Amino acid sequence: MKITEITIDVIERTAPAVHVQDDRKDLGGTTTQGVLRVKTEDGFEGNAFVGEQAGDSTQRMNSIIEKLKPVMMGRDSSDREWLWNQLPEISGHGGALEPVWAPLDVALWDIEGKAANKPIHKLLGTARTEVPLYATYPPRHGTPGGFVEEALQLQSEGFRAYKIHPGPLSAVDAVTTVEKVRKAVGDDMTLMLDRNHGYTFREALLVGHALDANGFYWFEDPVPVNDIESIRELTRRLDTPLNMSDTTGFLLHEAANFLQMGAVRLIRGTARKIGITGLKKQMSLVEGFGKVCEIGLAGNSALNAANLHVMMSSLNCTYFEYWLPKEVHEWGVARQLEINDKGNLDAPTGPGLGIELDEDWIASHKVTTLS
Repeated sequence: MKITEITIDVIERTAPAVHVQDDRKDLGGTTTQGVLRVKTEDGFEGNAFVGEQAGDSTQRMNSIIEKLKPVMMGRDSSDREWLWNQLPEISGHGGALEPVWAPLDVALWDIEGKAANKPIHKLLGTARTEVPLYATYPPRHGTPGGFVEEALQLQSEGFRAYKIHPGPLSAVDAVTTVEKVRKAVGDDMTLMLDRNHGYTFREALLVGHALDANGFYWFEDPVPVNDIESIRELTRRLDTPLNMSDTTGFLLHEAANFLQMGAVRLIRGTARKIGITGLKKQMSLVEGFGKVCEIGLAGNSALNAANLHVMMSSLNCTYFEYWLPKEVHEWGVARQLEINDKGNLDAPTGPGLGIELDEDWIASHKVTTLS
């Protein structure tokens, strides 16, 4: 199925405002993102969305059209592995191209599934039909009490797992948060904590001991990913497994190095940065070491579906990351992911990604088309 057209509908949308209590930008407001359309001579159209949460994706969309479209026009839509191996040459001495390429890879998989009239997870090899999820918000609170209220709210809504983003709370306040949240929700809720690389070794060790004492499921990205000595020592000293890292550039080759060194017990992944092709490779790599690969947020409705398909094709991933408020990253499809009566997400059943574009919504928010 030769590719005959690659275009991006540029849309502007307004997401709810969310104040983020760390060095990242606040979420929400008006942003520019895109609907990728890859068409073949056989009449199939593969789709993916460009843009994560409420970030502006103008540069990423331009890179897809300027760098990737020229090398894929006229090629077969199944040439995903060829493209994967061309990425270093295409990117040259510039920045990592994987996050730019990821939506294109997902769109190519969408074509493959539609042509076969099967969900992508059936092409990958279905291992299960539902997965549990955990809820999380970006770091919104400046005191431990805010996180206690957040945890209780989520528990009352039926969520059985919750990841804390403590943001710039001091390590001492983070310890208090860990203790108070566990006491508030009891033992029935699975808890995780993600500092987004913000601690020193001593701070991470202090918080990590609190996680051990309160039965936390994982400790995500406590220190910078290049601080290998601290990561290895934290893994040696703590019972709570370190979960690292969805930093671009780490996800495959560095992940292999960390596993080989025994530096971590959990590896982080997402289709947002390495597509379905890369994420499936990463899942298999981690499985080979007898470890678990926990998949993080993909940042929009199409790529969230991509993550879900890969999760359905493997058993070495525990939880789907369910970001809130969901309106920040859910858009452009007729039906969003729905939590079933057991509190899990079901495997998509439609062909390809299994999503239906909300063409009326897209048309009403489109400002131009890149081609």
